[in-house]
Amino acid sequence: MAVRLGSPRVHLRRLDSTNIVARELAVGGAPHGTVVTATEQLAGRGRQGRAWTARPGGSLICSWVIREPSPLLSLAAGVAVAQVCGADAKIKWPNDVLIDGRKVAGILVEGRPQEQWAVLGVGINVALRSQDFPEELRERAGSLGLSEAELEPTLLRLASALEHWLDVPGADVLAAVRTRDALLDQTVSWAQGVGIAAGIDAGGRLIVSLADGSEVRLDAGEVHLGAFSGTATSSDS
Repeated sequence: MAVRLGSPRVHLRRLDSTNIVARELAVGGAPHGTVVTATEQLAGRGRQGRAWTARPGGSLICSWVIREPSPLLSLAAGVAVAQVCGADAKIKWPNDVLIDGRKVAGILVEGRPQEQWAVLGVGINVALRSQDFPEELRERAGSLGLSEAELEPTLLRLASALEHWLDVPGADVLAAVRTRDALLDQTVSWAQGVGIAAGIDAGGRLIVSLADGSEVRLDAGEVHLGAFSGTATSSDS
C-alpha cells in the first residue's frame, strides 16, 4: 500500500527553490512524502540549470521527498502530472508535460541514490495567462487556464495521482507513458545526432531510429523536437 504523500507539508510564501529546501529536509531525515510548496519561487531550476520562476499565485510549485525511489521515478511522476493536466496532456520524454505542443509542466528529479532518497520537483502552470510568460516563450509555454483558486485542489489531485503511480509496477508506468508519448514517430535531435523517436524501452530509455537503420537508446539528457536549430523546442523550454 502506498504511503500517503503531502504530510508533513512546509509552505513558504517566497523562496529561491522548493527543491533546495526539500533536499535540506531530506538530508535532515524528513520522512517519505514530505512536500515543500511555495507561493513564489525566485531561483527555481529546470533541466540543464535553466530558470523556473513563477508569478505569485500562477503556478503550482512543489517538491516531494521520496524515499527508496524507483528508477522510473521521473516517468511515473510524468504520468501523474499528465493525469492531473487532463486527457489531452502528453509526456515529452523525459521530463515535460505538453498540451497542444506547449509545455504546461516540468519535472526535475535530484537526489542521492547511495542514500536511497530523491527530491521530486514539479511545476505546473495552473493559472498563468499568455502575458505572464516572457515574450520569447509565448509560442512554447502553456497553462491549464484555471483560476488561482484551483492551485490547492490541483496539489491534492497531484498527491493522489503520485501516490498511485509511484506504487504501481514499472510495466504499468511504461504502458501509461507510451499512451501519452509526445515524441513517438517525431523527428528528434540531441547533442550527438538526429533521428525518429520510436518509443520507450523497458528501462525507460528513449528509442531513436537512425537514418542508417540502426537504433540508439538515450538514458537521459536534452532532447529537441525536430532537427536541432535555434528554433527547436527544448525539453526545458
